[in-house]
Amino acid sequence: MRPLIRPFTALRPRPEHAAAVAAPPYDVLSSDEARARAAGKPYSFLHISKAEIDLPPEVDHYAPEVYAKSAENLKKLIADGILMREAAPCYYAYRLVMGTHTQTGLIAAASVEAYDANRIKKHEFTRPDKEDDRVRQIEALNAQTGPVLLAHPDSDEAERLVAAATAGTPIADLTADDGIKHTLWRIDDAAAIACIGAVIDAMPALYIADGHHRSAAASRVAAARRGTGAPDSAEYFLAVIFPARQMRILDYNRVVRDLNGLSADAFLKAVGERCTVTPSASPVTPERSGTFGLYLDKRWYHLAIRPELVPADDPVRRLDVSVLSEQILEPILGIADLRRDTRIDFVGGIRGLPELERRVNSGEMALAFAMYPTQLAELMSVADAGQIMPPKSTWFEPKLADGLASHVLD
Repeated sequence: MRPLIRPFTALRPRPEHAAAVAAPPYDVLSSDEARARAAGKPYSFLHISKAEIDLPPEVDHYAPEVYAKSAENLKKLIADGILMREAAPCYYAYRLVMGTHTQTGLIAAASVEAYDANRIKKHEFTRPDKEDDRVRQIEALNAQTGPVLLAHPDSDEAERLVAAATAGTPIADLTADDGIKHTLWRIDDAAAIACIGAVIDAMPALYIADGHHRSAAASRVAAARRGTGAPDSAEYFLAVIFPARQMRILDYNRVVRDLNGLSADAFLKAVGERCTVTPSASPVTPERSGTFGLYLDKRWYHLAIRPELVPADDPVRRLDVSVLSEQILEPILGIADLRRDTRIDFVGGIRGLPELERRVNSGEMALAFAMYPTQLAELMSVADAGQIMPPKSTWFEPKLADGLASHVLD
């Protein structure tokens, strides 16, 4: 059995270029947003992670020339000395600061074997087209450039070992356009590397928080390269691992286009058969699991689900996102398939309740639900049970940066 994690020889920006290279994750920006964000920034990693921005707008995002352009742009940043290859395998301490929230984790190469054996645990389905995209990107670059976000069970020793590295001089220290501070420290001491690896390897499991398509793609690339004489670096994938207790999940709210033929009064009456409905003079931020905010006809309501309707012994069905679907979205609003029904959309909590009001007040949507955030312990319980969470259950903040460390497969 391979170790759960190992150090790797990262491809990373030279310290003086880190701020110019670092970019948002490839999957949080549209192509138009990425094109605008990268304008006048030739070193931005968006030219690699979303290379369609350097091609005519009519080019399909999954066209072969997009992956070729990505590889061309990566080679140029290396040739120009913007990116450099580490001389020896290292770990990295990575700190994110967003307002008053701070989390410090470890950048490492995580085992594909552990992922395949479900020791690195999943909680989402993946889509073949998105997996295919990540496979083509990895193969074109011969590198994994988008890290998978992992959580590890709480461990004082792991946190102490990683925090010890932050006393040194960082190799990247920047504040991104969104105000999030990103700082990296190299961990190259052999004793520290050995201790960190041993502590993580002793853990029963790691948990994917975000990056199911990236990890699935890494597994496919590894499987394709086995037996070909290729280096075993493909048996690991790029990951950032944070202590579960440091991570923060924001609410992932719902907006619905119509009332399924009901009047507002009829809808509220139907909801009232399942919830306590209380009008509110101010926007409703749910204070605990089992409570929701409802915005309808420019009024807020506080909803509290009847406790007997929540199945306490089912880790998926007791999630607030599941309770809302089973008690309101499907039986009252006729929305049974969250993945395909175009009448529903999802709004990350980072946008705040005013965004829910805006989308309803504009007439685009008829109503909105403000959710209590899914807790990381709930995510881990679902993964431990080998089950799958409903779509759009978690919104992690702050987001990782792309480009600060890439895993080359050689």
